[in-house]
Amino acid sequence: MSNAPEEHPARLAARRSMEAVHAKDKDAWIANFADDGVVEDPIGPSIFDPEGKGHRGKAAIAAFWDKLIGPNRVFFDVRESFACGSECANVGTVNTVLSNGAIMIVNGVFTYRVDARGKVLALRAYWEMARMKSVAPQAAGGGAQ
Repeated sequence: MSNAPEEHPARLAARRSMEAVHAKDKDAWIANFADDGVVEDPIGPSIFDPEGKGHRGKAAIAAFWDKLIGPNRVFFDVRESFACGSECANVGTVNTVLSNGAIMIVNGVFTYRVDARGKVLALRAYWEMARMKSVAPQAAGGGAQ
């Protein structure tokens, strides 16, 4: 039996999630979740989730994609990953390039909890809005797009 870190079910689910986002494959991203899965990104009340209850169920997860992932390009840099039980915690940075060219940079801890089938029960993102960094879009004609 191999002890390769990528073989942990939650780490595999995290990788599938990030790969679907990179590929802009909404269907694959949603299929990676259990029917009653939840996305809390970030955890608690925010401009993305004023009540702080998360986006629960595939319809709500699809709406989260449509609002925050679909219109943008999202890149992940996982520096460390720790897996225990049915969960995985990834420490890293998420860079989101908005449609206007601005870049939002979020450092945090991103956890994935999976069920026995390897479907994501909970994707929870620990990051602070006040610590998010932004890079303004380049001025018109200021560089390649």
